[in-house]
Amino acid sequence: MAPDPWFSTYDSTWQIAQEIAEKIQQRNQYERNGENTTKLTVTIRALLQKLKEKIALLKDLLLRAVSTHQITQLEGDRRQNLLDDLVTRERLLLASFKNEGAEPDLIRSSLMTGGAKQGVPNPWLFEEPEETRGLGFDEIRQQQQKIIQEQDAGLDALSSIISRQKQMGQEIGNELDEQNEIIDDLANLVENTDEKLRTETRRVNLVDRKSTSCGMLVVVLLLLVAIVVVAVWPTK
Repeated sequence: MAPDPWFSTYDSTWQIAQEIAEKIQQRNQYERNGENTTKLTVTIRALLQKLKEKIALLKDLLLRAVSTHQITQLEGDRRQNLLDDLVTRERLLLASFKNEGAEPDLIRSSLMTGGAKQGVPNPWLFEEPEETRGLGFDEIRQQQQKIIQEQDAGLDALSSIISRQKQMGQEIGNELDEQNEIIDDLANLVENTDEKLRTETRRVNLVDRKSTSCGMLVVVLLLLVAIVVVAVWPTK
């Protein structure tokens, strides 16, 4: 498996920073001795530009690796710390080149020792987690890929659960629609039945009134018949 391009670029960038510190120290020595420093100055300026481009490339590679989940967030933070240290050293080298900062021998010493004399932690000697301690770059990369695969599997399982829940929700919604249709049909049936009951009630009331009128008429007729019979019946 090919080595991680980020660390390959980081190593070459670190070597350029060391070379710049040595060149600045040499230029300052020439100046103290009254020698010509033009050639060294041009070389240092070119190396500083190369260092700037390398740091920009490291930033781009790190951003791409984090955004595409090629590395874990922990590894991304670790590399960002290394990159921040490089940016700080670039500023120190640029200031020293312009004779505005620390002496180049101090910067070179800081580069060689990881800043132990200046209280700056060596980026290669930081406290690694137990999971990656003692592992090479390829092994760390494989471990990261395994973690990413496990995360992908977890996301797939979560997606499957969400899909099933969505399907269940749709089925429940369809059943509710059917139940609402049944309720609407029942409401229409009840309304029709109620209307029929009211109609039949009106008919019964009408028949009842007619029956009462007929009964009274029969009684009146009977009374009239009785009166006529009494009137015509001969008395003894």
